[in-house]
Amino acid sequence: MSAPVEPPPTKASEVVTDRRERRMLGVEVWIVLGLSLGKSGVYAVVNIIARLTAETPLGEQSTALNPSQSARPYLDLTYQLLSLFFAVMPVALALFLLSQSGKGALRRIGLDFARPLRDMGYGFLLAAVIGIPGLALYAAGRANGITVSVQAAALDTYWWTVPVLILAALKNGLLEEILVVGYLHDRLRRLGWGMWQIIAASSILRGSYHLYQGIGPFIGNVAMGVVFSYWYERRGGRRVMPLIIAHTILDIVAFVGYALIPAAWLHRFGIT
Repeated sequence: MSAPVEPPPTKASEVVTDRRERRMLGVEVWIVLGLSLGKSGVYAVVNIIARLTAETPLGEQSTALNPSQSARPYLDLTYQLLSLFFAVMPVALALFLLSQSGKGALRRIGLDFARPLRDMGYGFLLAAVIGIPGLALYAAGRANGITVSVQAAALDTYWWTVPVLILAALKNGLLEEILVVGYLHDRLRRLGWGMWQIIAASSILRGSYHLYQGIGPFIGNVAMGVVFSYWYERRGGRRVMPLIIAHTILDIVAFVGYALIPAAWLHRFGIT
């Protein structure tokens, strides 16, 4: 792998100074987040409050990801594909809005295949940096009763189960990294925020919509947000593609691994 590329410095001309334009840009950010991960974060906060005030201790509660939506296989498949399709609509909206800023949206956040080998290499590296400690943090959270039992793939087993889980992983990678890093960093930078302010806001947002899984996943995802955001700003040349690759790898391992790995092996890691 070649040396990482430093991002171009923020130009003074990129920072919005007109009061009306700043207000419109701020409203835009709230609308995009309100239609996507910001909404998820609010629901997750309410969910964790409900969990913490329930009679059952947090460590004895559970949650299921990627659940079946119908007992009829092909109807379930239809629902799954429709859910994935509409879930990435906020990404299309964010890219459209970014494209209005002059420079092409894909190039603006490094969402292209200009450096495939390097992006893939950094993607696998970031996945390892996040994934290995993340599994240990999940096990520690379960042991300390601050993380709920997460069933990573609650789909019934059909011929299309693994392909749908892979698409779900890709959807998460696109949705989270484009919105929480590519889009949000760009907009907050144009509003004049400093790098560490942007990293903090992006990371806390990332942690917030994982709160439904417990306090442990919130902490872990805030840490993931700091690593990803810092890498994007300082080491990755403001390219979001390696982050999407890393996130997709992490979720494929979690979703498909959960569906295929024997239950006895999962139990060793405190996963039920």
